[in-house]
Amino acid sequence: MEAINQTESIGKTFRRFTIPAVMAMLVNGLYQIVDGVFVGHFLGQDGLSAINIAWPIISIFMGVGLMIGMGTGSLVSTFRGMRESAKARKALGNGLALVIFIGLGCSAILYVFGGQLMTLQGATGQILSYAVSYLQIFIGFSVIAVGASAAPFLIRNDDSPKVATGLMVAGAIINIVLDYIFIGILGWGLEGAAIATVTAQSVVVLLTLVYFCSRFSTLRLSLADLKPDGKKMTDTLTLGSSCLVMYLYTGLMVAIHNRLFMEYGSAVSVAAYAIVGYLMTLYYLLAEGIAEGMQPPVSYFHGQNAHDKVRKTVLLACKATIIVGVSWITLLNLFPEFMISWFNSSNVTLVQEASHGITLHLFSLFLDGLIIIGSVYFMSVGQGGMALTISLSNMLVQLPFLWLLPKWFGENGVWLAMPVSNIFLAVLVLGAMWQSLSQAPIQQTRNTAAA
Repeated sequence: MEAINQTESIGKTFRRFTIPAVMAMLVNGLYQIVDGVFVGHFLGQDGLSAINIAWPIISIFMGVGLMIGMGTGSLVSTFRGMRESAKARKALGNGLALVIFIGLGCSAILYVFGGQLMTLQGATGQILSYAVSYLQIFIGFSVIAVGASAAPFLIRNDDSPKVATGLMVAGAIINIVLDYIFIGILGWGLEGAAIATVTAQSVVVLLTLVYFCSRFSTLRLSLADLKPDGKKMTDTLTLGSSCLVMYLYTGLMVAIHNRLFMEYGSAVSVAAYAIVGYLMTLYYLLAEGIAEGMQPPVSYFHGQNAHDKVRKTVLLACKATIIVGVSWITLLNLFPEFMISWFNSSNVTLVQEASHGITLHLFSLFLDGLIIIGSVYFMSVGQGGMALTISLSNMLVQLPFLWLLPKWFGENGVWLAMPVSNIFLAVLVLGAMWQSLSQAPIQQTRNTAAA
């Protein structure tokens, strides 16, 4: 078990929570990325296009799980900082209940509208057939998919970041092995990729339930903790809603890009965008891991009114995000063909298009990481409304660029829309976060005087 030590330095506390969180995010992301690697090599261009068409829909499961996991985690850490263990257990129990309720709702919605959502992105023929076979498996295992996304955050906020990481490593290894068997050996295509993923996720969910019923859990649950509490469920959804919106935003942006690439480019453009998206996802996983590792100590320090520690932790997260982002952008531009070969190296046209996409689409990628930090910071200090505003703004700022730039620059305009919009939004988000961090000590002084 790992707890926040009052005598430990801010840097050590940050590293102790962030490193396992980053590892957990990377391992969790392997579900998606490994599918892309096997699909790209065994099914080629059409397979990559299909999985990119299906991803915006699958991202709903991931976003819901992240919303519940992060919202519950923020409540749990805040209650623990206030020494309210009973409330922390109740928040955790209600988080698990939400996984079931919302997961089943997602399944019903996607069963009805899933096919239409793929058609709207321009999918036809073989690409549509592949995408439908992939989505159908996930619809039947919605609760598992949502639970697997929430699991590492729930366990981490129970002061077990290493357990959370180990759990995700086990799931990723299972997914890799089954991908090879189902896609490479048995030739089950995208349906095999989906079966491999949900099987691995089922193992993660089962082990999570075992953990919370065991003596290793600090907040060992009882059946009474699972009784629905409207207030705690509402607080969880409010705090985590920015995470859901962030994933919905990402899914919507991928869907719009898919449609525009079909209109201004071709199926090759969509496949290239899929590859660039996987490479971009690797950085997102690192940035989200840094942000989510930052969340438990920030929520805990916020619960203690230790605002100076909050500020130092957030600044460390920003520095780490910038360093990682700039390094990754540099690496991608120095060795684009090597990076693209992870997914496909035989289609010369596809490799050239993906290389072009890396240059245009990822130059301001590190700013996206800082936007993630800003959103998670506001959520961690109980300002779920501000975090939600940032996530919504991320989408609203990008839409005008997606409408205008392709009209002016064609396919290049589609590639450029996201990085240009990131510059505008990052200025606003970083300004709001800095103002909040600067005002915190003043607010603390006022609260102390009032007391």
